[in-house]
Amino acid sequence: MSDPITIGIAALILLVALIAIRMPIAYAMIIVGGGGIMLLNGPALLLSQLKTLAYGQFSVYDLSIVPMFILMGELATVAGLSQALFRGANAWLGWMRGGTAMAAIAGCAGFGAVCGSSLATASTMGKVALPELRRYNYSPALATGSLAAGGVLGILIPPSVVLIVYAVMVEANIVTMFAAALLPGILAVLLFILTIAIYVRIRPEAGPRGGVSSRPEFIEATLGLLPVMVIFGLVLGGIYGGLFNPTPAAAIGVVLVAIYGLLTRSLNAPALIGALKATARSSGMIYLILLGAELMKIFMSRVGLPQQAATWIAESGMAPMAVMVMILIALILLGCLMDSLSMILLVIPFFWPMLLELNGGLYQTAAEGAGFGMSTDDLKIWFGILALVVVELGLITPPVGMNVFIISSLARDVPMIETFKGVLPFFLAELLRVALLLAFPVITMALPRLLAG
Repeated sequence: MSDPITIGIAALILLVALIAIRMPIAYAMIIVGGGGIMLLNGPALLLSQLKTLAYGQFSVYDLSIVPMFILMGELATVAGLSQALFRGANAWLGWMRGGTAMAAIAGCAGFGAVCGSSLATASTMGKVALPELRRYNYSPALATGSLAAGGVLGILIPPSVVLIVYAVMVEANIVTMFAAALLPGILAVLLFILTIAIYVRIRPEAGPRGGVSSRPEFIEATLGLLPVMVIFGLVLGGIYGGLFNPTPAAAIGVVLVAIYGLLTRSLNAPALIGALKATARSSGMIYLILLGAELMKIFMSRVGLPQQAATWIAESGMAPMAVMVMILIALILLGCLMDSLSMILLVIPFFWPMLLELNGGLYQTAAEGAGFGMSTDDLKIWFGILALVVVELGLITPPVGMNVFIISSLARDVPMIETFKGVLPFFLAELLRVALLLAFPVITMALPRLLAG
């Protein structure tokens, strides 16, 4: 039999090849992981693992939050919260040059706070904001690019499904991860709005001024923001304040959004059934990917590839920060091939042992000052936020660029190359955010330490 490390590397190449030919990531990981286990240890071990693996994975209490937040997002979509968010943001910002695009960014951030999905955020806000951007004659590149970029805010601004899965994988506290994501998420909103301001300063014709709302219209639109603020405040405020854990918080969010939909008469029986079906499809996909990722993890642990990679990196003499930068670059490149959740599930079992080894091991404390100069718990948080930020980039980079494809399906008259051109300034803004988070970990750690203190 070949060397186990060689088998592991060959398996990774096969996995990337299967993903490249558009095989669903869950099936690709199940085939490669399950096949690798059979190759090394025979079918008996694989069958023994499958007997308890699915139940062990899917019965984790913390993961019960995933379908609840997905359902909250689906209900928010049909309940009309996106329209209220955009109208309110546009009342405040639309009068400025580029203001309607800025309102779209703010609306995406607000919707992401009750949705947790970047794809849903891009799709829903695209349907709401694109007609307004067209009405004010925004350039196709800026209109579609800002919506595609705004969609990525859904993955980081809590609650975030991908953030929950990451926290479960590295055994981090979900509440702490939500707190750590808040300031980087707000930083993204500010950088995107600044990007639009610079864009229209250079090309004034790209983002004309919108109309000025009358006082009654302004008051009505502003009051329309209250339901989202109440839902967001109760869900995340309750979590941060220690009133309830994330899972019951998600259930409360579902109930609040459903009540809003019933009161506004936008949520009826067909819409509810559709939301439940969409939630079942999304949750089933996520759990199947989790099963495939666990099989890959077992296989790779048996060939020893993550451990060997960690040893190679530790013995290379490379500075820890240089390794972190290399990992983030690798994540950006991988984002061109697969979606965000699949990438997190696939790469974290490889990269986390490397960073752990560089930081001095599992029980490294901040006082010891080795590696990154922080405790293992702090490293989990900092790396998780950095990883999610660069994973976001995969949603707006070719050839996958799922957000770009979604917006292009809504604006069929706009060539996709124009949307990618419009996304480029926001991509550069995201790179700036990564640099800031790398250089100043306090941006990520400030709120968790405040809550802990």
